[in-house]
Amino acid sequence: QVHLVESGGGLVQPGGSLRLSCAVSGRFFSIDVMGWYRQAPGKERELVATITTGGTTNYADSMKGRFTISRDNAKNMVYLEMNNLKPEDTSVYYCNAEVQYSRYAAYVKVWGQGTLVTVSS
Repeated sequence: QVHLVESGGGLVQPGGSLRLSCAVSGRFFSIDVMGWYRQAPGKERELVATITTGGTTNYADSMKGRFTISRDNAKNMVYLEMNNLKPEDTSVYYCNAEVQYSRYAAYVKVWGQGTLVTVSS
C-alpha cells in the first residue's frame, strides 16, 4: 500500500507564497509521473502541474509563471512552489503519483488526502 501525504497548506494573503510538499511512503517498485491537482468548493478537480521522473513539467495555463513543480526522486517527494497567490487559488490541493507496485505491473494513480490553501486578506 502506498500513501501520499501533503503538507504546507494554510492561510496566505493575496500576493503571498506557499510551498506544498508531498511525501510518498509504502512499498512500490517505481514512480512515474507525479503531479498536483486542486479542487475548489463546488468545482471539479483540475490539473495544476505534473512532472516526469526526468523532470519534464507541464502546467495548467493559469498557473504558468506563478507555480513551480519539482521533485526529489531519491526522497520520493514532489513539491509545488506557489507565488503571487490570488483568492481564486483557494482550493484543496491534492498530490498524485503514478505508482508501479511490481516490475511488470501496470501503473496506477494514487492520491493524497489533500491540503487546504486559502488565499484571503
